[in-house]
Amino acid sequence: MKIMKNTKRNELAVCGFAAVKKLEKNHPEKITRLYFTEEKAPMFGGLCKKLAKQHGIYNMKPASDLEKLSGTVHHQGVVAMIEAPEIQELDSDITDSWCERGENAVLLDRIGNANNFGAIVRSAAFFGIKNIIIPLDESQSSITTSSYRVAEGGMEYVNIYSVYSSARLMEAMKGKMIRIGTALDATKNVSDLSVLKEGEGARKPFLIVLGNEEKGISDVIKANCDELIIIPWAGMEKGKECCIDSLNVAQASSIIFYEVMKAVR
Repeated sequence: MKIMKNTKRNELAVCGFAAVKKLEKNHPEKITRLYFTEEKAPMFGGLCKKLAKQHGIYNMKPASDLEKLSGTVHHQGVVAMIEAPEIQELDSDITDSWCERGENAVLLDRIGNANNFGAIVRSAAFFGIKNIIIPLDESQSSITTSSYRVAEGGMEYVNIYSVYSSARLMEAMKGKMIRIGTALDATKNVSDLSVLKEGEGARKPFLIVLGNEEKGISDVIKANCDELIIIPWAGMEKGKECCIDSLNVAQASSIIFYEVMKAVR
């Protein structure tokens, strides 16, 4: 996992055309420096004017320099430097406000790949799920240059919180949110989420847990889920063979978020 931060300036490199454009639209004040190729220069004239007013720096650079700034060949001709984001620690006041407003949330249980993290953020933003929780764990990806780029601007539409203990969070949310985990040994279909919103559950938002790419959600998290769900695949039917028995976690998240939004309508 490569996190392109300038430690002296405490900056994070944001690259990718869509990511920088969304940053320009929603939070141009965050951008302290902007670099772009000659090809992309005409598309950032307005942002350059804004930077000039706030004494920011902008400059045209060759693609090779942008690669060094961002740490990736996938910079798409533009790199914006922002102050390294500080992730807010989750507390009971925040979770209580979710419950009062009926806001759903996503807990990532050690999602280690930055690209997967970014793709999950993008899907969450698309489906209007704006609360994402990550554990303070070395095996969990955080906000990086790669995740920002893959999120395609989604970082500007979600709130990311941190927790020291995912298990304690799950325990604290008992009875307040419907805690849903994903597991290959689950018996409930993802399309059954709407059933969980009937009766008492109608007043509770969802807390969706997405697990590690290789091992899934941990046993202690499983034990604290109200329900475990599975996305059915071709090989589940008896007598059928399928060489793939699971989706990439980012792909799975899109299906689950879609079903969540169906259930809460």
